[in-house]
Amino acid sequence: MIVHSARRYTAIKPFDEALAWALALLLSISLVMVYSASIAYAEADVATQNRYFYLIRHIIFMVIGLSASYVMFQVPTRIWQKYAGKLFLLGIVLLVLVLIPGIGRVVNGSRRWINLFVLNLQPSEIMKFATVIYAADYTVRKTHKLHSLKEGFAPMFAAMVMVAFLLLREPDFGALMVVMSIAMGVLFLGGINMRIFSGLAVMAAVAIVLLIISSPYRLKRVLGFMDPWDDPYGKGYQLSHSLIAIGRGEWYGVGLGSSIEKLFYLPEAHTDFIMAVISEEFGFVGICVVIGLYAWVVRRAFHIGVESKKLERFFQALVAQGMGIWLGIQVFFNIGVNMGLLPTKGLTLPLMSFGGSAMLMNLIAMAVLLRVDYENRRIMRGYKV
Repeated sequence: MIVHSARRYTAIKPFDEALAWALALLLSISLVMVYSASIAYAEADVATQNRYFYLIRHIIFMVIGLSASYVMFQVPTRIWQKYAGKLFLLGIVLLVLVLIPGIGRVVNGSRRWINLFVLNLQPSEIMKFATVIYAADYTVRKTHKLHSLKEGFAPMFAAMVMVAFLLLREPDFGALMVVMSIAMGVLFLGGINMRIFSGLAVMAAVAIVLLIISSPYRLKRVLGFMDPWDDPYGKGYQLSHSLIAIGRGEWYGVGLGSSIEKLFYLPEAHTDFIMAVISEEFGFVGICVVIGLYAWVVRRAFHIGVESKKLERFFQALVAQGMGIWLGIQVFFNIGVNMGLLPTKGLTLPLMSFGGSAMLMNLIAMAVLLRVDYENRRIMRGYKV
């Protein structure tokens, strides 16, 4: 019996190789597509005039992100739980700092970045990560009070209202949607009272409608999304060209590097609308491959969460599933925007789009997910973590 048990434990691999390979494939596709989508912009930029400019910066961001993720993988998940509140507070402080003139950098009318010379730090990306950790810790601590509106729901609601206020001051409506989705998703998985959750969902829907109506900028985006062809050179310009790119790709695409829309027709081709370029160059098949990889990562995240729950590691379970919610909902929003199913939100495609802060925090999030899985496997092999 002891021999059979030893063999069973030995057969358990130290980490989820399938998940790691899926992440490696996404990053590889990212390198190719950021280069392909950014060549024209890089060559035309008077300051750079270097076709490799965005590719080189993307590689630097990726190296920084992978280095940081390696370090974060070494951190036991109990440390994240211990400092969850302080991490969330750090996110709040950064969201306040970015609103201060001279510290926060304004790009395209939004104050979302803090210039750190090596990269522009986007506090909203840190807040997404902090929300996963804090919501998981909060849910575990308040398990027996989640059926109480005052003791279980109100404190978390107050924290999210504060975050919402700061994000809307930037403004960053897309990040707000992701943060709220993470918080609500983790609370739902943690067992919050369904009446409270349903009430929260209704209030969130009403708040979104009011925010859209009260802001001419957001209302313009929604109207452009509903009928981009009504004003294809104005409010519907970006979406109409995204749809043209997707339509040109048909089943198998026009070939790598052969996209026409990336030649100054489609704005943000290497960031928010990189999926449209993937569709144009690799067609429906290319989209299916990318979506399939994301679906696999999300599936593994929820599976890791289930395994953690079986081992009675409830914080780790919610962290893993929270990472899955974050990745899944942001991919859904980004692809939905590219395909005209959702209004433009200014969200990048995780692990794919050009952007330093997003790549850094996405890779750190995946490192924490792999760490949860690593600890689960060590426990199943009979080791302590």
